Amino acid sequence: MGSLSVWHWLIFLAIVLIFFGGSGKISAIMGDFAKGIKSFKKGMTEDEEAAAKPDPNAPQAPKVIDAKPATPAQPGTQQGTKVG
Repeated sequence: MGSLSVWHWLIFLAIVLIFFGGSGKISAIMGDFAKGIKSFKKGMTEDEEAAAKPDPNAPQAPKVIDAKPATPAQPGTQQGTKVG
């Protein structure tokens, strides 16, 4: 129970090789990870900005004109009508 098996040693060796196995592998991995997060955040803000701005080419709803009905004319004041 106190000793490590072959699989434990292989996993430990793989972790050691990843961390210390080359020039700047960890910093390269972390740099790629940071670039991925930045591009994800940029994509999210672009999506929010695109949703906030209306599309100029999109069809717009017709405008409703509120018109008041004409007032009825007084009797005898219409053109072409003779009073009397």
